[in-house]
Amino acid sequence: MKAMVYRGPYKVRVEEKDIPKIEHPNDAIVRVTRAAICGSDLHLYHGMMPDTRVGSTFGHEFIGVVHEVGPSVQNLSVGDRVMVPFNIYCGTCYFCQKGLYSNCHNVNPNATAVGGIYGYSHTSGGYDGGQAEYVRVPLADVGPSIIPDWLHEEDALMMTDALATGYFGAQLGDIVEGDTVVVFGAGPVGLFAARSAWLMGAGRVVVVDHLDYRLQKAREFAFAETINFTEVNDVVVELKKQTDWLGADVVIDAVGAEADGNLLQHITAAKFKLQGGSPIALNWGIDAVRKGGTVSVMGAYGPLFSAVKFGDAMNKGLTIRTNQAPAKRQWPRLLEHIQAGRLSPRDIITHRIPLEHIAEGYHLFSAKLDDCVKTVITTD
Repeated sequence: MKAMVYRGPYKVRVEEKDIPKIEHPNDAIVRVTRAAICGSDLHLYHGMMPDTRVGSTFGHEFIGVVHEVGPSVQNLSVGDRVMVPFNIYCGTCYFCQKGLYSNCHNVNPNATAVGGIYGYSHTSGGYDGGQAEYVRVPLADVGPSIIPDWLHEEDALMMTDALATGYFGAQLGDIVEGDTVVVFGAGPVGLFAARSAWLMGAGRVVVVDHLDYRLQKAREFAFAETINFTEVNDVVVELKKQTDWLGADVVIDAVGAEADGNLLQHITAAKFKLQGGSPIALNWGIDAVRKGGTVSVMGAYGPLFSAVKFGDAMNKGLTIRTNQAPAKRQWPRLLEHIQAGRLSPRDIITHRIPLEHIAEGYHLFSAKLDDCVKTVITTD
């Protein structure tokens, strides 16, 4: 089969690999029909995440058709169209029973924090991902769901991570009616978080980024006010000014490890790998939220130290809520929103690229060329 293969920072290519085999009775093999490049894939691509091994196949956003099932699989049959959450989880451990599917205790021997994630380095279990023609799906009775006949396949694809994560980020904000919500980052997760904030009762939504085309998308798709942080002297002061000098009720960090805006932070994190990620957006959020407010962190960070302004967070009485999204937990409500016409997730997709051109797709997305917001990989 053809598969994207990592060959080192900024080096990916398509190679021939063996079609994965059933390794456990509850495995399924899925023939991938659509995958996507996620902003957090760029952290791997740029060499930001530890233990990203040469030969790995990325991709934690994918849908497809069941090609083969193990003898214990009861909920899926060959030929079923399925969407697969980016989390790999058992469904029965202490954490899964609490709905913390992203923190499953049984699927990742390499870490005590995060559970298993497809195609996201050996710190997330070492599973190959879905930027390939076929992928092995462990615990197939737990994660995948059959795609409803009425659901567009690209809407289903967005539900596997970006939409579910953005919605979860807004959930973590504990938004109440009339709240002012600020979202740092106008990538796909930030756009979905901003749009979701309205669904949860926000009275005002502001998106902060430095790329004009992404801010335009935030206005069109998320109906948000926008601030280009390169066009104001101090983005925190600007946000305070716009909120009667109190600060936002809720701030959502949808940027994570490679935030721009502070040269020293960016160099120590992105270039020298001295931090688990540049905490610029998170620190802006701590400063820009009101006293007693909530900061929701959806941006991905590595496991190393990051220079976060925790003293300020403590003294302001902030609630900081974080996690990798338990994607499938969001699906019932998201399906309701989509079916009711309140959301059209595929509207954020700007580029569709065949698998054999995935190296160009990564470069396009990484370099922010051609107004790229979200790239879908096709295999048919």
